[in-house]
Amino acid sequence: MNNNASFPSGFVWGAATAAYQVEGAASEDGRKDSIWDTFSRVPGAVVNGDNGDIACDHYHRMDDDVALMKSLNLGSYRFSTSWARIRPDGGPVNAAGLDFYSRLTDSLLEAGIQPWLTLYHWDLPQALQDQGGWANRDTAYRFADYALSVHDVLGDRVTAWTTLNEPWCSAYVGYASGEHAPGLQDRKLAVAANHHLLLAHGLAVQALKGRDPALDTGLTLNFTVADPADPQNPDDVDAARRIDGQFNRMFADPVFHGKYPEDVVADLAPYGFESHVRDGDLAVISSPIDFLGVNYYHGDAFTKTPATAPLTTAAPSARPTASPYPAADGIHAVRRGLPQTNMGWEIQPEGLRRLLNRLQRDYTGPAGVPLYITENGAAFDDDVVADGTVQDLDRLDFIRSHLAAVQDAVADGVDVRGYFAWSLMDNFEWAWGYAKRFGIVHVDYETLQRTPKASGLWYAEAAAANALPPGVPVPGAATPAYVVSSKR
Repeated sequence: MNNNASFPSGFVWGAATAAYQVEGAASEDGRKDSIWDTFSRVPGAVVNGDNGDIACDHYHRMDDDVALMKSLNLGSYRFSTSWARIRPDGGPVNAAGLDFYSRLTDSLLEAGIQPWLTLYHWDLPQALQDQGGWANRDTAYRFADYALSVHDVLGDRVTAWTTLNEPWCSAYVGYASGEHAPGLQDRKLAVAANHHLLLAHGLAVQALKGRDPALDTGLTLNFTVADPADPQNPDDVDAARRIDGQFNRMFADPVFHGKYPEDVVADLAPYGFESHVRDGDLAVISSPIDFLGVNYYHGDAFTKTPATAPLTTAAPSARPTASPYPAADGIHAVRRGLPQTNMGWEIQPEGLRRLLNRLQRDYTGPAGVPLYITENGAAFDDDVVADGTVQDLDRLDFIRSHLAAVQDAVADGVDVRGYFAWSLMDNFEWAWGYAKRFGIVHVDYETLQRTPKASGLWYAEAAAANALPPGVPVPGAATPAYVVSSKR
């Protein structure tokens, strides 16, 4: 790994959050319920019955949080706007809701931090879900209207516009497995949501570019690296193909190639996928974009060999959940002896290098589209020590090793232009509630006090230097001090 190399000039150092996970103020200033407000009230849906009513109270602490970002040398802040706050119930524009994001944008710009806006990070207005949600084609057109409503107020100051965050999760974890809102388990609805989410993306890109061709518009997809557990076993090879197809190619292919992968369409035929695709849809979905956001946490090895004990990393729930893969019955992941995060996810930085090379080769390179790592991070238990510091060296090593993998990919010729740590601060982690911490800043959920962790202090050093520091900062030291981590 090129641990001592600088990153390219102009490399963006950022951190990311999402509206429902940090804002709170769930019923203030005209905001109405999203699907996550509703889902969080379902008994057994979220660990400990947690919800985002208060979350990190970012809505009321925004200026302090921006000052915190500046202290961490962030060049950009990736945040999402709440559809349920801006167009409550999917109806008319709520000026008070938009005003919050206008003030946030001004605060960021005054601090020298680029606003990196995501229009949809899973908080569909409940009223639209009551009309079918993403399984209803009309929602795609409503989304384009919502995008223009945001542009009406922020278009003069925000230049980086992301349409969707992780549509795979919205479609399949929300409509097939039931682990996420809206908590449904219907494979036919899930494949419909898959297509309509991508249609919404394309319609929004066209609408925004129609307003201002100079805007940078993009999409954030989550990717995995799906390997066969036994590359010599045809069943395992097919298992990896099916996961790769449903997780990766089903979203990247239509955006960059203007067509769905034939093998996956055949796999999903029993659920009527093709019935949702109308003439002209793929031309809309493949509208040119200016960047691709890459969310990467881990890869997996897959097999069709029956498991003695099924492996799951889903949140423990009193509600039964199902597989998020409609066309992967009998397929499961197997451990490879790699270290794991507290989510049970294997730590695989070399997978990120492989992924970035693949994306450059098969998708973004031919299209001349740069890549940004828009989420990467890890959940670990954080212990606040006597002096009030948080020495999360496991997380620090996770971030450092993945940034080193980014450097390696850049050395390979991949056009990667930025990295956003997930997450700026500990927050509501969806079905896990507040049981898992991803932040580079610790949040005391009783007092809501923010404390930069060792990973956050180290990340600030890296951002300032545009390079990886040689060691690990000792939290609380009077002057910068370093220890060498035992992990490489």
